[in-house]
Amino acid sequence: MLTSPLASGPAPSTYTSGLLDSWVEGWSIALRGIGDYMGATMKGEIKPQDIPRWWTLMTRREPPTWANPNEIVFEAPVARLRDFSTGKPRGLVPTLVCPPQAGHDSCIVDYAKDQSQMRTITSCGLERAFTLDWIGATEETADATVEDYLEVIDRAIDHCGGHVNLIGDCQGGWLATIYAALHPERVNTLTIAGAPIDFHAGEPVIHEVLRFLAPRGSMKFYESLVAADGGVLKGEHMVSGFVLIQPGDEVSRQFELLHNVNDEHHVARYVHFENWFKHTQDVPGAFYLWIVRHLFRDNALMSGSLRIGGETVDLSKIDMPLNLLAGATDHITPPDQVFALGQIASTPEEFIDRHVSTGGHLGLFMGHEALREHWPKILGEVLEHSTSSRKARANGRSLAAAKK
Repeated sequence: MLTSPLASGPAPSTYTSGLLDSWVEGWSIALRGIGDYMGATMKGEIKPQDIPRWWTLMTRREPPTWANPNEIVFEAPVARLRDFSTGKPRGLVPTLVCPPQAGHDSCIVDYAKDQSQMRTITSCGLERAFTLDWIGATEETADATVEDYLEVIDRAIDHCGGHVNLIGDCQGGWLATIYAALHPERVNTLTIAGAPIDFHAGEPVIHEVLRFLAPRGSMKFYESLVAADGGVLKGEHMVSGFVLIQPGDEVSRQFELLHNVNDEHHVARYVHFENWFKHTQDVPGAFYLWIVRHLFRDNALMSGSLRIGGETVDLSKIDMPLNLLAGATDHITPPDQVFALGQIASTPEEFIDRHVSTGGHLGLFMGHEALREHWPKILGEVLEHSTSSRKARANGRSLAAAKK
């Protein structure tokens, strides 16, 4: 999920249509839910003793877990590297995943036995598979910077042998893109899913709130939010922000639980998701403020003005094969934000694949449709570029040279 600039702050006094529509929909769902609850109570379908259990299930959270076997091979202050490899075929380029980071655990990429991006990767023949596992911010890492995150990607690629297929989901996607622009020689293929590259494309509801909370580009609200929590952005603020921009999803989920509180299968699925969604972790304040300032506010990736460590991040240096995956109903990262990379990268058009899932944001990483229909096609293309016999053809610089 996207590292949203939203937080549980004062509600805007005026809204543009996207946010207003979302809130009206949320109220409509709530009113329908109350009506359905009263009707079900009168019919005896919901009993008084169901309410305490419903409340307990809504409020009790446990740490989420990883679904499939893996090994932690190193740990840095901001991330661990987990090895999901099922084999070590000679000549096969390893695959490295950069998960979302927005106040949630990285295990979204291994959500369940039958909903696992990592398992899908290995099942498609990319048997050497690794993922970073972002660590929640502490007092010691509150000042972590984007350079610290790029450094841990670099270390992970060193562990993999110096050359990888890089996959980035949401926040991990723009981070992977920045890395690929700075170090194209270390990236065999680049795949991003639900990752904003052009932060100003489309009309995501996030920008409506950003325009209100950062009038004329002011960062005072965000700086005070981070300062109030000791230099970190609290994970619960991130969750509150996502609920505020799509309240109908939250309301529907809780009323569905009430109506199915005695259905153990429904309860198990509910608890599994809520443990991931609401057992939050904090984000380093310095990193968060950098994201809001340079990416959300200034759209510096697209303008070419982004500089990291004294070097300009030039997306035209990305010339390796690209796979771009977006969700048709993604209100967090509209497809135009993702597909913008294909317009600015130097990769030849025949080596850019674009895919659109019918679902929303989270479904891109753990939804059945994306994992069964889209990711196998994407990963099949990655595999084609990942064996020793294909390596020269897969290398983006060789591809560009062949076109000239």
